[in-house]
Amino acid sequence: MIVQNTQAAIALDRTRVIFDGSQKSVSLNISNQNKQLPYLAQGWIEDEQGNKIQSPLTVLPPVQRIEPGKPSQVKIQGMPATKNLPQDRETVYYFNLREIPPKSNKPNTLQIALQTRIKLFYRPAAIAMVKNAPPPQEQLTLRKENDKYVVINPTAYYITLVDAATKKDGLGIKNFEPVMVPPKSSLPLRVSVAEMGNSPVLTYVNDYGGRPQLNFSCTGNLCAVKAVTKA
Repeated sequence: MIVQNTQAAIALDRTRVIFDGSQKSVSLNISNQNKQLPYLAQGWIEDEQGNKIQSPLTVLPPVQRIEPGKPSQVKIQGMPATKNLPQDRETVYYFNLREIPPKSNKPNTLQIALQTRIKLFYRPAAIAMVKNAPPPQEQLTLRKENDKYVVINPTAYYITLVDAATKKDGLGIKNFEPVMVPPKSSLPLRVSVAEMGNSPVLTYVNDYGGRPQLNFSCTGNLCAVKAVTKA
């Protein structure tokens, strides 16, 4: 048996999508990296539970053919139901893009259709980022509870933490598990206070896929951000 297409042919131009609630749609650039074969690109949106949806956001076109080596676009369109979403905080969805290879004329060939899945945040116009304002992630605080740090997110945004260290630019803590903290909520980190130390550093993902660091200073059981290292 021959296995074909183990490397993605359809490439996406970003690792996350921010849907600006003041706009009707957002366009994503995609391209066929295969120089010999055309591919179909199938896009759809899932809610936080993994259910496919077509409202309040939908993908246009849901399927398209992309010629070898050529670029294209896929649009995420806002539907009337977006007005029913919370307007004081973000809502998270997932954008999926699956590549469908052309049928092989070779016998006994196994073709693998690869799929990309990235976070899609609906951001209401009322909480649009203000240019040159400090990033909202700076508002995070940590609270020591028993032997764990609890991350407190007072903001209107989802905040994804992907790494932790005991000092600025230090080695990442081996057992750290990435976590996405919803707006106006809190979640415990899986690693212990002892592993993170009393001046913990957390790395988050910003709107552009960058990974700035948050440096915390602790007093008693509470820790606040003292500085941000720009990515």
